[in-house]
Amino acid sequence: MQVGMAGFGSLALPELLRLRAATQPVSRERTAVILVWLRGGCSHLDTYDPKPNASSEYRSPFKPISTKVPGTHLTELLPLQAKIADKFTLLRSMAHTGGGHPAGSLQMLSGDPDRADKRIPKYPDWMTVAHYLRSKDGRKRSLPNYMAVNPVDRYDSFTIAGPTYVGPNYSPFTVKGDPSRPDFEVPNIGLQKAADEQRLGERAHLRRSLDRFEREVDRNGQMGALDEFEAQAMNLLTNPTAREAFDLGKEDDRTRDRYGRHRWGQQLLLARRLVEAGVEIITSELDGAQCGRVANWDDHAVNHHVFEALQFRAPAFDQAVSALIEDIYARGLHKRVLVVVSGEFGRTPRISTQPSSGGGQASRPQGVRQPGRDHWPRAFTNLWAGGGIQTGGVIGASDKRGEDAVDRISGPGDFLATIYHHLGIDAEHVAIEDFTGRPISILPHGKPIPELMGS
Repeated sequence: MQVGMAGFGSLALPELLRLRAATQPVSRERTAVILVWLRGGCSHLDTYDPKPNASSEYRSPFKPISTKVPGTHLTELLPLQAKIADKFTLLRSMAHTGGGHPAGSLQMLSGDPDRADKRIPKYPDWMTVAHYLRSKDGRKRSLPNYMAVNPVDRYDSFTIAGPTYVGPNYSPFTVKGDPSRPDFEVPNIGLQKAADEQRLGERAHLRRSLDRFEREVDRNGQMGALDEFEAQAMNLLTNPTAREAFDLGKEDDRTRDRYGRHRWGQQLLLARRLVEAGVEIITSELDGAQCGRVANWDDHAVNHHVFEALQFRAPAFDQAVSALIEDIYARGLHKRVLVVVSGEFGRTPRISTQPSSGGGQASRPQGVRQPGRDHWPRAFTNLWAGGGIQTGGVIGASDKRGEDAVDRISGPGDFLATIYHHLGIDAEHVAIEDFTGRPISILPHGKPIPELMGS
């Protein structure tokens, strides 16, 4: 019988023997976070921070449009988000020092201050940390508490997120594939045949018998760590609630249409279904074919015609994100659930031109010069919605060309402290032991952003 537990990473015993550090207790309130990740870095000038008075070598070709909030403008690429601007807040003054995709991602996701790219993370990402801390609250859950719907984990050959010394048992349950496809199905969820469930129970009984024998010779008493994860895996396989949470067919057609019958829309609809089912940490990366030829937001001129790429992906992005935010409010989840939309950095305000490295969607034929924008961590924007925060506003500002954050400058530490605060985690006073047993602060710098702290 092909029944696995791969969604939990590996359940190999050596990985279950990781020493867990004692930490401060966390909030018992069932708050949750959905991170929508734009891998490669979204151009802030062409979306959330238009600069219509900049000179032509900087200025976006997309016109600014009014939003539901007087005085706040987006570009014409985001009309649906403009209509619900009272339901989110823009932080326009995010800045850091990580100019490469790996370094920028590690700064934003784990708080690593190093500006150099690394092949693997040095510190655990905030999702793993939150999952680890929240696993200690004693709750019984029918679903894993950290899920990745198209995971935030890699940039080419670089690993940009991971559990490091927290241990692989706190990695996400990963959902891959295209949820908009009629044949989409999450493997290892909800056994449908009674015979399969009986056989699985027999295998689990045998496993427990072997483990009891092992524990008798386990001098450190650490084999017991297996029970928690095996029980969770068994519950995922046998509990009908789990299968229902992943079944997008339970949604009415109007809702599915509102999110968009495309991969990004159905990813975020699935994220909403999971958070409504009790999952508290969800990530969803918007990349792939809907981004254009190179399948991400890295709009160098050699990769994409930046403006054609943004035009190509904007309708799906605008539709999916606005639907998620509206849905969170319509279903009364907006106090409990925080939605964050960000990438690792923005794009250069000055437009460059280079020969295309290859033709395709949103890219001219090879050798044809086209416009692009490069990496830019000195100023960029992220979006915050729900979470009981003050919405309908703008925090901070970049300068007249969008080159530098100049007001209310915020760094990755502030970004992460704000997320931890929503999850009830006192990041300033919590440490987790690394591989050597040395306690490492989960966030050595940064303070929650007051307007984003919620009520």
